[in-house]
Amino acid sequence: MHPYIPHTDGDIDTMLQQIGVDSINALFEDIPEGIMLSKPLNLPETHSEQAIIKKLSKISHKNIDSSQWLRFVGGGLYEHFIPSIVPQLLSRSEFNTAYTPYQPEISQGTLQAIFEYQTMITELTGLDVANASHYDGATALAEAAFMACASTRRSTVLIADTLHQQSLEVVTTYLKYKDLSYVLVPSKDGRVNLDQLEHLVTKETAAYILATPNVNGLMEDLEGVAELLHANKSLLITSTNPMSLSIYKSPGEWQADIAVGDGQVFGNSINFGGPTLGFIACSKKLMRKMPGRIVGETLDLDGQRGYVLTLQAREQHIRREKATSNITSNQALNALAATIYLSTLGLKGISEVANRSRINAHYLKDKLTAIIGIRSVYEAPFYNEILLEVEHLDRWIKGLEAYSIIPGIRVDDHRILISTTEIHEKKDLDTLIAATKEVLS
Repeated sequence: MHPYIPHTDGDIDTMLQQIGVDSINALFEDIPEGIMLSKPLNLPETHSEQAIIKKLSKISHKNIDSSQWLRFVGGGLYEHFIPSIVPQLLSRSEFNTAYTPYQPEISQGTLQAIFEYQTMITELTGLDVANASHYDGATALAEAAFMACASTRRSTVLIADTLHQQSLEVVTTYLKYKDLSYVLVPSKDGRVNLDQLEHLVTKETAAYILATPNVNGLMEDLEGVAELLHANKSLLITSTNPMSLSIYKSPGEWQADIAVGDGQVFGNSINFGGPTLGFIACSKKLMRKMPGRIVGETLDLDGQRGYVLTLQAREQHIRREKATSNITSNQALNALAATIYLSTLGLKGISEVANRSRINAHYLKDKLTAIIGIRSVYEAPFYNEILLEVEHLDRWIKGLEAYSIIPGIRVDDHRILISTTEIHEKKDLDTLIAATKEVLS
């Protein structure tokens, strides 16, 4: 009756006698009759392991992946080359645990890896403190909003309408259940509108949240934004693609108080959308409001360098209403991948990756907008994504299927967001351009 249970009938009878019941079904008497299955599951006939593998492999070939198709899809997750050292070191058994390193004397390796990760994030963001990571960029952004409200003791957050849609949905959902409010700040020409922001800042404004690059792929000019907010004792929170920080101004240089983003671009594959890792960094004055784990460096009794969890204002350690957050975990394995990746490439290496991604996007924009029926929606500076308006978008997307090309993320009936990274060689870009000319001719 239960072929997946590896016990003989004799084993089962002995156990049932021991606990004083007549049958296995008696163990489920508390389940209402109405929700119990009245007939066997509709499963196919049994097959050998070899036949099942062949069958599932055939089904899996219906999926499209980047090894078979040329893809220009971004919108928050980006495909970068991952050096073989990353998965090789990541697969070592000592890293394959999510357990909290409460006992530092036996967890120095894990703690040091997290500390190195935190250090690299602070160097990239130009801020003072980073934690051990969050679930993803969107939840990190929601926690940043909580930090701002807690530190300013205010209840309203301003959010740029150019924030990525997924992040916006996560943040607004989190705010709702904390009885906090938000106001969307309208943009102008695809970017932050300082005049609108100035009009909406009030004494109840805890912080202003924006993304750079934003949902349109544009880099924001934040000149004067931090000054405007700080004059009102409000905070500036930036969400960013961390790879871009190697060639553009850091949040610290823009005087941001909190910086967040998704670290997937550092040594983590797309993984069908997850898991990834969210990073969060802040100024020193806000570090006691930082959620999650923070690893600190100290000296032991012998004067040797050591690492410990510090500032543990987590729900696990103190009263719930006093905790900075109910997030008590982190993405240590994903953060380790980021650490290995950043250590391998260094600042020079990730700058080359970012520059190649940027150059590819600008090359595509110039070539594609030279084709009749395609134009760029905005003319502001951009990093590795371009928002294009295509007159015959349906025909273009459908036609490119014959060339095994996915051109990007469709935004609406006429607009599409195209993303490039360093994995795209010039011949890949030229393939897209030539195929586009053929389809739209």
